[in-house]
Amino acid sequence: MMLNKLLTHDDIEKLINTALNEDIQRGDITTLNIISKGQSSVAEIIAKDSLILSGLEVFKALFLKLDSETIFLSEPFHDGDSVGEGSVIIKFRSECTKLLEGERSGLNILQWLSGIATLTQQFVAKANPVTVLDTRKTTPGLRVFEKYAVCCGGGSNHRFGLYDAVMIKDNHIKASGGISPAVERIRKALGNKNKIEVETKNLSEVQEALDQKVDIIMLDNMSIDDIYKSVKLIDGKAKIEISGGINLKSLDEISKTGADFVSIGALTHSAPAVDISMNIISPLDKER
Repeated sequence: MMLNKLLTHDDIEKLINTALNEDIQRGDITTLNIISKGQSSVAEIIAKDSLILSGLEVFKALFLKLDSETIFLSEPFHDGDSVGEGSVIIKFRSECTKLLEGERSGLNILQWLSGIATLTQQFVAKANPVTVLDTRKTTPGLRVFEKYAVCCGGGSNHRFGLYDAVMIKDNHIKASGGISPAVERIRKALGNKNKIEVETKNLSEVQEALDQKVDIIMLDNMSIDDIYKSVKLIDGKAKIEISGGINLKSLDEISKTGADFVSIGALTHSAPAVDISMNIISPLDKER
């Protein structure tokens, strides 16, 4: 999936409006009493860490929202690029009051999304050749942005919500009395038009899922020994996803198991923000 197809104009506009309304409200009482409106300055955005970039188009849209005459003077990087510590991510000119009003909101977006992309890239490198997937463990209302950042880091998106894929999890299995009745009810209701994924926690559940000829078998919180046994048992009859408590260290072994996917909630719920700053680098210009 191409990165620019994930975020819509409406998604970006909604996030920008929320961020600016939260921070500015009745106005920036410091800036508006120091800087005259109509004067412009040049600012540059600096990577203080090495990072994978994500959120640059949102950042640009935020400043264009504040000042439609914003001019982007230098854009050496794009979302998904590796950016070295100390690099200038973007240089732009805008009304100085708008630079200062948008600084924190713009940086918050870049630091948050680039943090997810950067962590994802670390997991992708460790997991190879296993495909790294995200999960639904995202910030409410911001899922599309966090899943976008995962793609910027080289990961792939699992389902976006409960509506776009069938996944029979442990509580479905408990509530329906087992894997077999759960799968049978899905097939009776939906036919064969949807792929079915089933979460399993032991070898007997893996065998039951195989007997039901499901498409994807998730091995959830299994020991590495049981993962190897499950992969051998499945023997190519279904795709294999590994999940539960995955970290960078455990990926060393998981990458060798022959599984197809590893799903990692930490990509979105535990990624630390990267350090990015904004510096105004020119004195105030005359009024426009």
